[in-house]
Amino acid sequence: MRVTIIGATGHIGTYLVPRLVRAGHDVVSVSRGERDPYQDDSAWEDVESVSVDREAAEADGEFGEVILSTEPDVVIDLICFELESAEALVSALRGEVQHLLHCGTIWVHGHSDLVPVTEDEPRTRRPLGEYGRKKAAIESYLLTEARQNGFPATVLHPGHISGPGWVPVNPAGNVDVEVFSRLATGEEVALPNFGLETVHHVHADDVAQAFQRALERWSAAVGESFHVVSPRALTLRGYAEAVAEWFGQEADLTFLPFDEWAERPEYDDQAVSTTEDHIRHSPSISIEKAREQLGYEPRYTSLEATREAVDALVSDGTIDVGR
Repeated sequence: MRVTIIGATGHIGTYLVPRLVRAGHDVVSVSRGERDPYQDDSAWEDVESVSVDREAAEADGEFGEVILSTEPDVVIDLICFELESAEALVSALRGEVQHLLHCGTIWVHGHSDLVPVTEDEPRTRRPLGEYGRKKAAIESYLLTEARQNGFPATVLHPGHISGPGWVPVNPAGNVDVEVFSRLATGEEVALPNFGLETVHHVHADDVAQAFQRALERWSAAVGESFHVVSPRALTLRGYAEAVAEWFGQEADLTFLPFDEWAERPEYDDQAVSTTEDHIRHSPSISIEKAREQLGYEPRYTSLEATREAVDALVSDGTIDVGR
């Protein structure tokens, strides 16, 4: 099939594009043209590239026409964050494509009542922040269009995407690389509360795998949403202890009530806000539906996904391990 990927040079697209090329699909990469993929791959030589500023094109009412001009059978939208964007794209694609796959987020869920959380957990009042609420609104719209109006849409919800090329969510629940450095060198690391809140990572290649499987299992995917995470979530404490062990250290951990932890000098306001967001959600997410209906089977555990990212950051000098 001819597959147009919006946001193709980002985290997921870096792995998804080569996967689809090698599977025999004709791939069109749509991006602003400002960034190369995170990893080199000869498969990109066979990809048609289209450069467009989505925000500007949407403001002019032309973005849907740009996507249609690529003559897609399938559209994969990795960078839709506004309901109006989803509505405009569906309006343009209606009757013209076989499948639209949208990248959602596990943030459509808020506080968990039962874990692991399944896709049918009610969304009403659940999303905790604006990002989650917007993504939940897009999900609701797309699935309604699919189930009531026959528009072929599928939504995939990744967790904390990890892998080489960017900083993974760390054991303190934020993206400060110094947390990894302190664990690697045996220094004290403060964690909020008892360190038992959870984070749920997923390697970008596993997200790409899920998109490929959903594309190739149309009848099982249309009108459905699926979680895409590693097999199991991590507690902050368990994660910290594992990272320290990677570097031959025993984790020196201090546990503080959140308000006291937030006053620690090593964490700035952004880190505190990010940690609060993560621990308020404390995701622990089920992938049984994706396994059963799509054949999704992640290659990476949470620790394997984060370690690959950390190793790359050590290699390029971003994380100082004192060697």
